Amino acid sequence: MEVLPSPATPGPSNIVYGLEDRIPFGPSLLVGAQHVSAMVVGTITPPLILAGVLKFSQADTAYLISIALLASAFGTWLQCRQRGPVGSGLLSVTGTSFAFLQPLTVAGQAGGLALMLGLSCVTAPLLIVLAPFISRLRTVFTPLVSGVVVLLIGTSLIPTAFYGLAAPVRPGAPGWLGLAIGAAVVAVIVVAQATGKAWARIAGAACGVIVGCVLCGLVGGLHAPEPGTGAWFTQPRLLPHGFAYDWKFVPPFAFVYLVSLLEAMGDITATSQLSGLAPTGPAHWRRLSGGVLADGITSTVAALFGGFPSATYAQNNGVIQITGVASRRVGYVMASILAVLGLFPAIGRWVTVMPPAVLGGLALMMFGLVAVAGIRLLLSAGLGQREGVIVALSLGVGLGLPTQPALLASLPEFARSLLESGISAGGLTALVLNLAWPAKIPAAVHL
Repeated sequence: MEVLPSPATPGPSNIVYGLEDRIPFGPSLLVGAQHVSAMVVGTITPPLILAGVLKFSQADTAYLISIALLASAFGTWLQCRQRGPVGSGLLSVTGTSFAFLQPLTVAGQAGGLALMLGLSCVTAPLLIVLAPFISRLRTVFTPLVSGVVVLLIGTSLIPTAFYGLAAPVRPGAPGWLGLAIGAAVVAVIVVAQATGKAWARIAGAACGVIVGCVLCGLVGGLHAPEPGTGAWFTQPRLLPHGFAYDWKFVPPFAFVYLVSLLEAMGDITATSQLSGLAPTGPAHWRRLSGGVLADGITSTVAALFGGFPSATYAQNNGVIQITGVASRRVGYVMASILAVLGLFPAIGRWVTVMPPAVLGGLALMMFGLVAVAGIRLLLSAGLGQREGVIVALSLGVGLGLPTQPALLASLPEFARSLLESGISAGGLTALVLNLAWPAKIPAAVHL
């Protein structure tokens, strides 16, 4: 196991439980619950969005949500377990990918769920095919490129936290109330971090959520979930909506999987660094290959049972940094929680009623820490004149281009799908510039 000696990395001194440490059940359950609270809404949101746009029935929508949670449990278990070539062996977490919303919507409008899931089945194995060759791309996906991608993931997610902070806590409540509750959540987490105590770091995010929920309850902003419809137990079914495909829809799906591969490499690299491992060397490329392979298997299995494509999530890196727990054994606990939520919809509904202001405060902290992980990767790569220019242009493209929808709409469809995501636009800019401008060793100028 490689340990990165650079001071830019977290280092073992900042880790309460390392990658292979056996963590007691109590703390592992607490940390696992925090991971679930960080990603469960993101996992069920894409099916909810698609159900609303395409007018799915309540029964189909409920099934899609259950399969999304079960696929997340399966993918997280694969990632953490690492058997043979499958899995990163890290505390990596998977969930439904937002990147596929546009191609899934187009496919759904053309052929319904049968075409949406059929195309997912056909294209998901692309990751399985590419995974063994990732180590040969080490000159392409350097720490500089990965750092830009992780930084863009964090900065692109941060604005979403404010949707929750700006949402009304209850009808007629002042607009600042959600911001105040979110600030209280952040304050609890910061105080827990400042104590320097291991138990405080582990429980800090959970305490922040509890405080936020109590405050919401005091002002009338905490409600029980609405009664559900359908069976109390979800039984996964093979190809529940049939199977259909049309080759003209394959290229957009295949491209998004390539973008997903780039993001997964950045996320796994950040997790490696936060776990005290070097983001270089054969062991690192083994983790990347296994992580991408696990994502491909998860997406394929999810599609076969009526679910949408999955991807490695970035926000859970923030939980690792907050709690100081990098033990992959937490992933097994988390997978168990997600499986229970997926199999028993009535339980899952209680998790999804967390007030938006509480989620917003938690997300603000976590997404900011994801961006910090990207900065650490960039520092480990060294920020000379060349690297500074590449990072500057990549961030400019990644953060600026998505703000101009009229400009994007004027582009050909392929270019638009390539550039409408700031992560892919900025990541591809970094990748091209890194190849076109070879590094000189040693760098002469440092910014």
